[in-house]
Amino acid sequence: MFLMSMDTLDKAILNEIQWTFPLVPEPFAVIAQKFGIKEEELTRRLVALKKTGIIRQLSAIFDTRKLGYKSALIAMSIEPEKLDYVANQINKHPGVSHNYERNHEYNLWFTLAVPPGNDLKNEVDKFSKLSGIKKIRLLPTIKLFKIGVKLDMVEESAPEVKPTEEKKKIRDVKFVVTDEDKRYIRELQKDLEIVKRPFLKSAQSLGITEEALLEKAKFYEEIGVMRRFAAILRHRDAGFIANGMIVWKVPTERIDEVGAKLGAFPQVSHCYERPVYQDWPYNIFSMVHCKTVEDAEQMAKEIQRHISVDDYKILFSSREFKKTRVEYFVEHEYKIEDYVTA
Repeated sequence: MFLMSMDTLDKAILNEIQWTFPLVPEPFAVIAQKFGIKEEELTRRLVALKKTGIIRQLSAIFDTRKLGYKSALIAMSIEPEKLDYVANQINKHPGVSHNYERNHEYNLWFTLAVPPGNDLKNEVDKFSKLSGIKKIRLLPTIKLFKIGVKLDMVEESAPEVKPTEEKKKIRDVKFVVTDEDKRYIRELQKDLEIVKRPFLKSAQSLGITEEALLEKAKFYEEIGVMRRFAAILRHRDAGFIANGMIVWKVPTERIDEVGAKLGAFPQVSHCYERPVYQDWPYNIFSMVHCKTVEDAEQMAKEIQRHISVDDYKILFSSREFKKTRVEYFVEHEYKIEDYVTA
């Protein structure tokens, strides 16, 4: 397993580029200098990490809603013998980015994003033609408290589980996507090549300089349209096999307080308020990524101690049916008739 062959420097580099990536014409030279190595050695290591699958993608990560997209988490209760069939049909939708089997009555969970002008419920309704679906729960974000995965690859003593992170500050600017923005976004969301000047090809495609493209990226980040430019790792390949969705039943008057506190835990990658149903009373969702189920269960207990919410569950993913990034402004229409087979 490649994970075992990574050395301390590989892991330190992965920690760095998950959260910080220099938006300059020659970013790999800057990163190499930070680690006191030659650029050629850094790129050799990164190429190896991509080839073996640890690095899934290196690209801009955009805020779906600020681009005008509508998105939601969808939970489905599916007859077990039909689960693979339904999951594979749903995966064909271009707006589906994450799709997991989880250990619950609601055994399929996926995220769906639709471009401006499309109706989210209409897209979900298209799935109703699939056999085996017993119940569907639409769980859009009511309030976002945090989104941003960072897997700690450096194997030192585990950090204390407590809310220590400060929320990233962004400039509040009204943003309306133009056709020019769409062209920039299509280029910035592409997987970055590990070459000396990785932004050059995109800049040439746009008919602008690298500096102009990078200034636009920095502007998008400053106003929160782009969350960050960073590496996305494959959790399981990186050793984080316990992907736990901790759902909390929080009293209405405490939602903002608890959500903000959960978002401040470095170990929590995502935190949202979502709607409740008669058979689903959990209104705050938080994600943790651990190396074992036992670690995740212990982490949940530590988090619970800080937020004082007794009613919670952890739903672990048992299978990953799909995990990718939504490609913005390049979608084709999804027609279930094109995919359903007898």
